Amino acid sequence: MKTRITELFGIKYPIVLSGMSWISVPSMVAAVSNAGGLGILATGPMDPEQTRQAIREIRKKTDKPFGANATLLMPGAAANAKVLLEEQVPVINFALGKGDWLVREAHKYGGKVIATVVNARHAKRAQDYGSDGVIATGNEAAAHGEAVTSLVLIPSLADAVEIPVIAAGGFADGRGLAAALALGAEGIAMGTRFMTTKDSPLHGNFKKLSIEKDVTDTLYSTRIDGIYCRVLKTEPAAKQIKKGLDLFSAFFNSQDISKQLHMPYLKLMIGILASGWKNTRQMAYMANGFKAFRLATEEGDLVRGILPVGQVTGLIHDEPSVAEVMDRIVAEAVEVQAKLAAKMA
Repeated sequence: MKTRITELFGIKYPIVLSGMSWISVPSMVAAVSNAGGLGILATGPMDPEQTRQAIREIRKKTDKPFGANATLLMPGAAANAKVLLEEQVPVINFALGKGDWLVREAHKYGGKVIATVVNARHAKRAQDYGSDGVIATGNEAAAHGEAVTSLVLIPSLADAVEIPVIAAGGFADGRGLAAALALGAEGIAMGTRFMTTKDSPLHGNFKKLSIEKDVTDTLYSTRIDGIYCRVLKTEPAAKQIKKGLDLFSAFFNSQDISKQLHMPYLKLMIGILASGWKNTRQMAYMANGFKAFRLATEEGDLVRGILPVGQVTGLIHDEPSVAEVMDRIVAEAVEVQAKLAAKMA
């Protein structure tokens, strides 16, 4: 199956692994790339040296193209992004920040850069930066989609920019891939579907729970990590949304983040406080949200953990391998396209 992104990235299938913290680890990235897609490493929980080692580990596991992300709003993200450039990662995916410098530096070694966006304004800005493509995150997605659903967002962005659009939010099977292509996208990015595969490091407690849930079993709020975020509907998630910002917990959880990133706590706090109340409030939410996310993904803590998932979790009822998912999606998409062509004839 050939599209503009398979040609752009040199991959077999137009399917991308979303960069999910604690899930899109080197083994997962390599599994997707080896199966013909584009795996994207999540660097958010890593310090620069861990990021460098993760990239090198991926290269030991696959000789196929892969990517890595940089959520520029996060503490330490710029330092991680510089490592991506130094290691000449083939594809860099940036979000929540100004990525023009990443585009400029990556293009020097022939790297590609894609921006994650939620509206046409952001997509046009990414195109102006020289980005090679955009990932368009619809409302259905886990984590940080906004109000517009993929059904409307994808064609609006395909009309707004000339660079390739990759659809994210609501995609888990061949019907979704065929639909995304029909809407003007050049491929799909998936998180929730890959999260519940045999290759995924997601804790078994939350794999099981996610597979059991329906399409209505998610919650959508800014009171999880400070940005519009979709998570699995559980008692801890509902309590967090009702409670809102807990500054006391954020104080201690931000210390955990500073240790995780090997960043002096005082330096972290001075940088956050100097950025103003709005950003400080955002970072406080993120400190609490990320603690809950890690407890879910790594420890399977059903009492304190909160898991970001897309609405498409309700369409997932099995735990195949990454390779099985990829082959199945592409085969089904081809079948759907053929049926549609017959109906239109």
